[in-house]
Amino acid sequence: MTRIFVALLGSTALLGAAQAQDTTAVTFGTNWLPQAEHGGYYQAVVDGTYEACGLDVTIAPGGPQVNNRALLLAGRIQFHMGGNLLQVFNAAAEEIPVVVVASHMQKEPQVIMTHPDQGLDTFESLKEADTLFIGDNGFQSYYQWMIDEYGFSADNRAPYTFNPAPFLANKKSGQQGYVTSEPFAIETEGGFSPNIFLLADYGFDSYATTVEVMRPYMEENPEAVKCFVEGSSIGWANYLYGDPSAANAMIQEQNPNMSDAQLAFSIEKMKEYGIVDSGDSLTMGIGAMTDERFTSFYEKMLAAGVAPEGIDLASTYSLDFANTGAALETKKELGVE
Repeated sequence: MTRIFVALLGSTALLGAAQAQDTTAVTFGTNWLPQAEHGGYYQAVVDGTYEACGLDVTIAPGGPQVNNRALLLAGRIQFHMGGNLLQVFNAAAEEIPVVVVASHMQKEPQVIMTHPDQGLDTFESLKEADTLFIGDNGFQSYYQWMIDEYGFSADNRAPYTFNPAPFLANKKSGQQGYVTSEPFAIETEGGFSPNIFLLADYGFDSYATTVEVMRPYMEENPEAVKCFVEGSSIGWANYLYGDPSAANAMIQEQNPNMSDAQLAFSIEKMKEYGIVDSGDSLTMGIGAMTDERFTSFYEKMLAAGVAPEGIDLASTYSLDFANTGAALETKKELGVE
């Protein structure tokens, strides 16, 4: 919303000033460059959904040289996009009062891809791959769960450097990625559709694309948190099931490298795999969370030696804002049952 900094005459100008004063300015820091995986938030901005419930939201993109999470901890921004739940578990271990108030992805988009027709066509068969290209963060998190839960070995893991060339060159290999991104690169550069194994469908049940706030801010500004969480959920419904063109234009304005084809591919995969809208969100609304999912994921990460022991799990999240079914009516209006 445009703010008015000089005195203007006339009733129209005064009305505009009053409207500007009625909104609260907040900043939402994302964890990467603008992309379709952030589309619901951009949709809520361009649609005026946040503004309608009282917020003037600025989206601050993340990126290689940006640490928006540090800005959240310092009180410089009000809302932050978390990755998976391991971050908030680690914050709790350090007694940092970060709270997850919504999850706009029911499934983390993390996948492992393989070449088709190479005997690597099931999740279990991935253990037979010559090499699995897994980045350091993945090796220290979900791959440790794969070792503990499924008996994978660290021996055939090689570092993934965000270059698909080694995977393309070795047909007996596998490579990590996001279902919304890396398969598109493989189809474009390699000329084939890879096998895709979404880790969430095999038990890696972390929430993803979470909304994080500091507990003092949440307790002092519950209406702002409610507006942001519900507005974001409605934004996601409109982005996935309505017309995303204005949100995509805003994404491309901030990230000119994001192509129309990539955006369309990402939206298609989010819908196909139920990344945003599946499971509990079908009845409780986009953004939904449950105690059971937090407990399940925490126990798995404890068993894998990834999550810290002895944290107050209940302190890491709040269900007061996410389970209001805010987007269910929007989906109905869009003809989505």
